[in-house]
Amino acid sequence: MPVFKTPFNGYSVKFSPFYENKLAVATAQNFGILGNGRVHILQLNPNGPVSELAAFDTADGVYDVCWSEAHDSLVIAGSGDGSVKLYDLSLPPTNNPIRSFKEHTREVHSVDYNTVRKDSFLSASWDDTVKLWTVDRNASVRTFKEHAYCVYSAAWNPRHADIFASASGDCTTRIWDVREPGSTMILPAHEFEILTCDWSKYDDCIIATASVDKSIKVWDVRNYRVPISVLNGHGYAVRKVRFSPHRASAMVSCSYDMTVCMWDYMVEDALIGRYDHHTEFAVGVDMSVLVEGLLASTGWDELVYVWQHGMDPRAS
Repeated sequence: MPVFKTPFNGYSVKFSPFYENKLAVATAQNFGILGNGRVHILQLNPNGPVSELAAFDTADGVYDVCWSEAHDSLVIAGSGDGSVKLYDLSLPPTNNPIRSFKEHTREVHSVDYNTVRKDSFLSASWDDTVKLWTVDRNASVRTFKEHAYCVYSAAWNPRHADIFASASGDCTTRIWDVREPGSTMILPAHEFEILTCDWSKYDDCIIATASVDKSIKVWDVRNYRVPISVLNGHGYAVRKVRFSPHRASAMVSCSYDMTVCMWDYMVEDALIGRYDHHTEFAVGVDMSVLVEGLLASTGWDELVYVWQHGMDPRAS
């Protein structure tokens, strides 16, 4: 299976929604504590090594990336200096970034593009806020301030253009409607920091949260007093969770326990796959929208793996 070595520690990996063989990777020097960052654009080659199409250097670590849903060459990156940068792959590196938004006062930990309206994106920051942006405006459209601590993740609902969720170190996940003045729902989802959240791609009322408490919880926002499923199996904090674009009840997660896990929250033995190919914290994971079962992960071991579910990520 393809493997790519990055000079810095991996933080995030995302498949292109337009090309089944392209990935974006966010990396940060010195484990993201101090130093530079780099965004890698990678290409998967049939029966060959992974090649690098482009690389963009930053003065601070890059913690997350996402692809535009409207322009196949546009990538958005969240940086350690609080900036959100836009890169256009159709232009040479010297012409990039084409835009740099600097409003957050702390690290930007998460960026997510609206898959319904395809004209806007979110950034979540350690300054306790989430910001809404459009590509063509120089300033944010709106800032969402309710969380009492770092916001680690923000995720658009895949069916509703105005609804998103945010996960915070204040132990809550909040549901927002950008047409409303404040959050519309507060889930006291965990007793420890919540590091990630993601919506089901098949049921617009189902959301997953994952925490420092090592668990993943699945919620129905129509009745959120108790989770509909609690997934235990990771040995340390769960860093990312992503629902499958192809199977309604399947999801993938990665953890500080260095593993990537595949789950089916609707069955009793929910853990259906565990991959232990990383040798440091596994902090980035994604599932391809275009190729069913294709996974990618990255971690602090400076490696990006791409593999088919059920295969060994390390097999050449």
